Amino acid sequence: MKFLKQFNLLFLALFLFVFNSTSVAQTKSAQLDQLLQKYFEYGKFNGSILVSFEDEILLNKGYGYANMEWEQNNAANTKHRLGSVTKQFTAMLILQLAEKGDLDLHKPISTYLPDYPKKVGQVVTAHHLLTHSAGIPNYTAIPGFIQSYSMDAFSPVEFLDFFKDLDLEFEPGTQFNYSNSGYFLLGYILEELTDMSYEDLLIQRIFEPLGMKNTGYDSHSAIIRNRAVGYEKSRRSYINSRYLDMSVPYAAGSMYSTTEDLAIWDAALYTTKLLNEKYMNIFLGPHQETKEGFYYGYGWGHGDLPIGTSSDLATVISHDGGINGFNTRITKIKADKALIVMLNNTGAAPLRDIENAILAVLYDKSFNQPKESLARETGILAEEGKYAEAIKFFEANLENEKYEFLESDINELGYQFLNVKNMKGAASVFEANMVRFPESFNVYDSYAEAMLYSGKRKQAIKYYERSLELNPNNQNGKDMLARMGVSYTEQPQIKLSSADMELYVGTYDMGQGFMIKVFQKDNTLFADATGQGTFELQPISDAKFLALGINANLSFLSENGKRITGLHVVHSEMDIKGKKLD
Repeated sequence: MKFLKQFNLLFLALFLFVFNSTSVAQTKSAQLDQLLQKYFEYGKFNGSILVSFEDEILLNKGYGYANMEWEQNNAANTKHRLGSVTKQFTAMLILQLAEKGDLDLHKPISTYLPDYPKKVGQVVTAHHLLTHSAGIPNYTAIPGFIQSYSMDAFSPVEFLDFFKDLDLEFEPGTQFNYSNSGYFLLGYILEELTDMSYEDLLIQRIFEPLGMKNTGYDSHSAIIRNRAVGYEKSRRSYINSRYLDMSVPYAAGSMYSTTEDLAIWDAALYTTKLLNEKYMNIFLGPHQETKEGFYYGYGWGHGDLPIGTSSDLATVISHDGGINGFNTRITKIKADKALIVMLNNTGAAPLRDIENAILAVLYDKSFNQPKESLARETGILAEEGKYAEAIKFFEANLENEKYEFLESDINELGYQFLNVKNMKGAASVFEANMVRFPESFNVYDSYAEAMLYSGKRKQAIKYYERSLELNPNNQNGKDMLARMGVSYTEQPQIKLSSADMELYVGTYDMGQGFMIKVFQKDNTLFADATGQGTFELQPISDAKFLALGINANLSFLSENGKRITGLHVVHSEMDIKGKKLD
């Protein structure tokens, strides 16, 4: 009887453990689903997502439409374009060649491409290309490239002509600068060394061995079942994204896949199915320092990310992808065998914000709930023709914490009123944007336009001139003043000494894993932002700068006007402050 009693107690304890574990998993699954439903409801996520923790899948489903015209839903097996998540697969193929001895990661690429220009080929290695430390200019950043060439088909060797003769931006191995050109070149090296196409290499050496039946090299002409359509936001609705020939992203971003297939991929990275242990460790290891605390490996980023609003951090290996109509992110946490795959087919979803909240659910931490856009709610009323009601609602909720107030959204809302010649509504919206974002040139430019079309010429001139004070490169402001017959005297460009610029040099933590590194080169100040590339900073005043190319205003914060302690960044998509780390 005593044995039976002990057995029953053991059985009960085991039952309670299993029950509680299952109950906790079910609770987290419900929490995650509710969270994603909110992001979908607020127009901030439309796609497929998978979340697993300790090898257990907690969420794997789709939200919104994969095809809006046919109202076909996103699902776990919907095929999305991956964009730069492709890079880790290119890196895997390169490592497979290295494991076989067919390629040395640290030999000059001219060893394998004897006809490649010597000034690059003799100093750049595969390792440099894999870690974005080669210094080869990024072809997608070449002015006018996307508009002029992205819809044309190219062979890999034809496409190399766009960047192979360009000078290196820095000595290989000395800096990090994200470059799609490097991974394009890796694809060409793969084809030259194997005499196989990049697509066939993916199929034969990764997809077929792992059973990834819903992953491939995307092509506009191919009939691909369950393929999602890419969309971009346009005011309150969506439009089809711009066409892109997939020979352009090639080995830097041409693949499509599903959440389920990427879970298969993730599981394989804990094994030696694709590489032996030595090379798998090299593949998943950090190699090139990017910013304070962040590193780039071979097709992966490495670093610590905040968990919700807590001070705790999760050590992750991750990568983002962005391509016409899609943005994606895959994140693995090796310590807990956790995986987050987000595949969105409506452009710029806030995937890192979503991930931050998902991590909080996984680790039982607090987090910020998603907010509805004030512009979106107001815009719905306006679309119904309820303009007076829309403005009343807008003005009543300007300080309501329930709603999110984004400069770009509010600006679009203002034009929604301006386009139907509702000048009162447009002025009210643009004015609210000026109050909330006083350091953004664009809000003054938009308000000036509303004043001009309202017949208030003096006001229009005043605010166009203010926009030019904040952004001397605002060509629209210059053109509009010229059309009104107003001569605008451009302010002389401020020149800072090397010693003055050195005050701002350092790394700034902007939160949510977003870092900005400010550095000086050739008597010019530059900013290198996580996932955004490098931008020249043009001084507007002693402590205020314009980031050229993205029209963001950067203001350096100081202590008693001396020691620099932080950075304030104002852009149409953000208004954030960060602290200086060094």
